[in-house]
Amino acid sequence: MAVIDGRAAAVPVLDTCREVVTPEGVALRLPAAGPMPRALAWLIDFMLRMAILVAGSMVVGMLGRGSMGPYLILLFSVFWLYPIAFEVLWGGRTPGKRALGLRVIAANGAPVGWLAAFARNLLRVVDMLPFGYALGLLVSFGDPWGRRIGDMVAGTLVVHDSRTPPPATTPPAEPMAAPVVLLPHEQAALVAFAERAPRLTQARQIELAELGSPWLQARGDTAVQRLYGIANGLLGRRDPGPHGSGQHGSEQHGSEQHGSGQHG
Repeated sequence: MAVIDGRAAAVPVLDTCREVVTPEGVALRLPAAGPMPRALAWLIDFMLRMAILVAGSMVVGMLGRGSMGPYLILLFSVFWLYPIAFEVLWGGRTPGKRALGLRVIAANGAPVGWLAAFARNLLRVVDMLPFGYALGLLVSFGDPWGRRIGDMVAGTLVVHDSRTPPPATTPPAEPMAAPVVLLPHEQAALVAFAERAPRLTQARQIELAELGSPWLQARGDTAVQRLYGIANGLLGRRDPGPHGSGQHGSEQHGSEQHGSGQHG
């Protein structure tokens, strides 16, 4: 696996997952698609485009002598506008890619833009040389992430589209009570951090955890682990004690004392 941070890194050929660290510190694992699913997606798109071309030609043919201009527009739309527009406006998916669970993204994990989509589809002509996508197929087999020439130049990547996100969980840690009273929105933020932490880099986890170092009385990995433990306590994996229950617990305790005084 390679971490893309502006420097070249050695990547095992059999590792088809590319790891990208976003500016927010989130580590994205991008499962690159191989030549076979990409070829099947292209075949689906090709058959769909041919169907559009045949149907459109029949309609344009009814115009008689004035049909040449509309027919050229139809050809341009089918062979050039179709893939570019779908990849930009439909989340990196043409109908064929959507059917195969694939999508095109930028190398940094961002959505593909107009310029990148235009470049990768323009260079499809080069990938077709000398015939039948032979050059593109040869290049993709030699690339760790299965990219063809168009993807390399455009800075794009075709990945498997995971539509079912994993359930949110917190890392394993001994549940513990918070050393201070946490307001409801603070409890929610702490739990959200713990659930999101597995997708963050270690440095980003430490940076966020140390924001609470004055009351955590810890730094580095220790602060991270304590936040995990407090989050697990707040989620009810064990009674977090009077501090973890927040203001509600304090108010309830005060109400009990007030009630005892009245009965006395």
